[in-house]
Amino acid sequence: MTQMSPHVEFRHTSRSEAETRRLGELAGEAAHAGDVLGLVGDLGAGKTQFVKGLAVGAGVPSAALVTSPTFVLMNSYAGRLPVRHYDLYRLDSPDLEALGYHDLRASSLTVVEWSDKAGDLLGDLLEVRIEVTGTTERRLEARAAGPRGRALAARIRSLLEAGRLTPES
Repeated sequence: MTQMSPHVEFRHTSRSEAETRRLGELAGEAAHAGDVLGLVGDLGAGKTQFVKGLAVGAGVPSAALVTSPTFVLMNSYAGRLPVRHYDLYRLDSPDLEALGYHDLRASSLTVVEWSDKAGDLLGDLLEVRIEVTGTTERRLEARAAGPRGRALAARIRSLLEAGRLTPES
């Protein structure tokens, strides 16, 4: 059983949809096959915008390909790093085995919207909570559950500290 650390790995205030996508892009650049990102936030908080950036950072040719898999439950995107994008919004008790989660996890970057619905079933991950704090402003806070989640957070934090968040970098 993997418990979410009370320690915040990083915090960021995004002032626009584009900045939220750019932070996702940094996460995609920092990710390795086998990494899992969980996203938690209200409807309209920016989870799918974050995933659009994540996919671009993982080498998916266009963010326009990324849509929320609310009704199909999982979308796959081909890139430098394959991305498996799950959305658990409609599920009360997700059957991760039936969704292929465990079979596909090792060979791809996995991102799970509404990851809190799975509890600790997702295992070692980095969870990013997105809170709406204004019309376009969002507060993002990341916590890790396990060593892979902490390592991914460290790589993202390193890119943030290097000033890589700005679009012109």
